[in-house]
Amino acid sequence: MSNSPDVPAGAGPADDTVDAALKSVEHQISLFWRRARSVSHQLSRQVHPDMEPAAYGLLTVIRREGPIRLTDLAQSIGVGKPSVSRQIAFLESIGLISKEADPLDGRAQAIRLTEKGEEKMHQVQDARREVFRERLGEWPLEELQTLAEYMAKLNAIYERDGFPKDGPAPVNDSK
Repeated sequence: MSNSPDVPAGAGPADDTVDAALKSVEHQISLFWRRARSVSHQLSRQVHPDMEPAAYGLLTVIRREGPIRLTDLAQSIGVGKPSVSRQIAFLESIGLISKEADPLDGRAQAIRLTEKGEEKMHQVQDARREVFRERLGEWPLEELQTLAEYMAKLNAIYERDGFPKDGPAPVNDSK
C-alpha cells in the first residue's frame, strides 16, 4: 500500500474496525476541509482582492437569509459580534452590503446585499457551481445523490448537537 496523503497509514482492507473507519472518515473530512478552505479563499479573492474567506462566508449567509441582524448573523455561524462587525465594516466599505433600519425593531439594523453585492455573489457562485460540475459532473446521478444525502446526514448530526447551522468560525486545521 502507498503512503499517499489521501489514504491514512494503516487503513487497509484488513483494518476494518470501527476505530479505523472513523480514523479514515476524520482524515477524509480534514482533507476535504483544507481543500474547501482553499476554494473559499480563491472565491473570496474573486469578489474582492482584499476579502478574507470569513467575509465571503458572511456574504453567502446574507444572500441566503436575506436581510439579517448582526446578532443573528453572528449567532448563525457561531462567532461573537466583534468578529462579524469587522468583516461587515469591510463589506460595507467596498459596497457589497448595506445596513438599514430593521422594520421589526427601529433600534436595530438589518444587513442586506447591495445590487453590486448580489451581482458579485451571483458571478462567484456560478463559477463555484461550474467547479463542482467539472469535478463531479461525470459521477453517476445516484452517487451524487448519495453523497448529498450522507453530507446532509452528517451536517444534521452536528446541527442537532448544537453546532451553528453554518458551522463555527473556520480554524486552520493542518492535519
